[in-house]
Amino acid sequence: MQDRSSAAKACGEGVEMAQAGTAQSKGLGFRVRVQRFGSYLSGMVMPNIGAFIAWGLITAMFIPTGWIPNETLAQLVDPMILYLLPLLIGYTGGRIVHDVRGGVVGAIATIGVIVGSDIPMFLGALVMGPLGGYIIKQFDRLTAHRVRQGFEMLVNNFSAGIIGGALAIAGLLGIGPVVSAISNALGAAVNALIGVGLLPLVSVFVEPAKILFLNNAINHGILTPIAVEQARETGQSILFLVETNPGPGLGILLAYWVFGSGLARASAPGAIIIQFLGGIHEIYFPYVLMKPLLVFAAIAGGASGLFVEVLFGVGLAATPSPGSIFAILALTPQGNHLGVILGVLTAATVSFLVASLILRASPVREGDENSLVAATSQMQDMKGKRSAAADSLVGAGAGGPVDGDSGAGKVRNASHVVFACDAGMGSSAMGASLLRKKVNDAGLDVEVSNVSIANLDPGAEVVVTHKDLTDRAREKAPGAAHVSVDNFLNSPKYDELVEELKKGRDGSVAGSGNGSGNGHHDDYSDVRKVIFACDAGMGSSAMGASLLKKKAKDANLDDVEIRNTSINDLPNDADVVVTHKDLTERARAKLPGARHVSVDNFLNSPKYDELVERIHSSRARS
Repeated sequence: MQDRSSAAKACGEGVEMAQAGTAQSKGLGFRVRVQRFGSYLSGMVMPNIGAFIAWGLITAMFIPTGWIPNETLAQLVDPMILYLLPLLIGYTGGRIVHDVRGGVVGAIATIGVIVGSDIPMFLGALVMGPLGGYIIKQFDRLTAHRVRQGFEMLVNNFSAGIIGGALAIAGLLGIGPVVSAISNALGAAVNALIGVGLLPLVSVFVEPAKILFLNNAINHGILTPIAVEQARETGQSILFLVETNPGPGLGILLAYWVFGSGLARASAPGAIIIQFLGGIHEIYFPYVLMKPLLVFAAIAGGASGLFVEVLFGVGLAATPSPGSIFAILALTPQGNHLGVILGVLTAATVSFLVASLILRASPVREGDENSLVAATSQMQDMKGKRSAAADSLVGAGAGGPVDGDSGAGKVRNASHVVFACDAGMGSSAMGASLLRKKVNDAGLDVEVSNVSIANLDPGAEVVVTHKDLTDRAREKAPGAAHVSVDNFLNSPKYDELVEELKKGRDGSVAGSGNGSGNGHHDDYSDVRKVIFACDAGMGSSAMGASLLKKKAKDANLDDVEIRNTSINDLPNDADVVVTHKDLTERARAKLPGARHVSVDNFLNSPKYDELVERIHSSRARS
């Protein structure tokens, strides 16, 4: 009986643990979905922040209440806010879903909601851009391999025009009014909060959301569209300061500098520079996670800063990104600097005082170095990627493996290396800067850049990501060589990458072979994309591509994508490029890492059969 009772008890505990684990998993899954949604929104907005800043500066300078009132130049304000910015967002959203073709249809769809409303249609653009990209993507999937030879360009152009036009009409007549009503309701709610002096209370939600990396969904999905409409009417909006105020984070870091100990105290000054001057707010998140009560310091600081800014009636002309004090001051309209500066200082002072009380009442002494490292790890787990800024303070370990040695040839011949992270800003930018210096020191002519993973070019040659994002990057750029690292700021893979690039320049890889490709590309088993290229990317290359499609289909090579383009638009992920012999050198210069097939005649070349046979036999051997 006792054993049976014990077993029942153990079983009950097991069920409770399983239920708790399921609940935790569901909670985690929801948070991850919200984070991805926020990341997707920021992927549409953040690439266009430069345009927002341009509009904000023009507004702050040239409207009647600006620094340099100018009636002629002020005419730029309304067209930019009503047309340029929503169209850019719509295009970017469509492009994320289905490359340039999706971007074009997304922009066409967005113009419908723009015309159907008298307010800036940012919410409409966030909806119509991805919707247009998704619908044209599904159409292209349905019609793949079904368009008859010679009709490819006709179908491509008219399908984009018809679908885009239909979505524009739908946006004008149906979607636009609905989005306008939603936008007006949100704006009215925010104005009501401001009117009764309750806006500071939003810090109760915003500051914890920042720690949980849910701020993008709030900032770019809700606050920015409303703030832009307010700025259009009055030249400024306080909503631009809700999430970007660096004061709360500054106060917490100052408290650690004064009352902390060990690694937390020693690293605080460097964190202050990165957070307050550089605008990378995530640097202070591990300090809060190390002592969770400090979230109340962040809330108190954010609320007090907003209270002062409401009291002075100040705001910014556009969204400052990143949230650096320099960006905030640059976008502060005339007459608002005192209130904005006092708002930041008040937020920093209040958060410092509250954080100091918490740290003195419950100091972090024993094992504080391990606590900071653990908190940094916890933050990165919540974010879903590594933080180069945070890693720089705790000295994270070595990098991870390169994604397969089979990409060595692509690495050696690469002319462009891309670092990708969620936002395409702090983490990846710092890693890219390190590799760029190593590349320059080695005398290599290789471009190094950073982007958000949502905007990763499918034709990228070499992609560097944190190991937690490598699978997502591989989905976006399947033809690239992928380098997976543990730490953007301290990875031995950078030196290995530079050595591989050197080998390609030193001639360690065999040069070009016969007309069908390069000597180091004898194995065709990995060929997944064949591109026909001519000057215009229309008639002759389209007909050649159509012929090869039929031969590939007959050989059961259904996974090989075959299409045509102009030589200037060659995608970087092409495995094989087919050109007329007069254009082969241009193609090789444009894409040195691909296999090049040179033909005399696009309509009658025996090299098509040879290419199909090479792919087929290589796969059979492998």
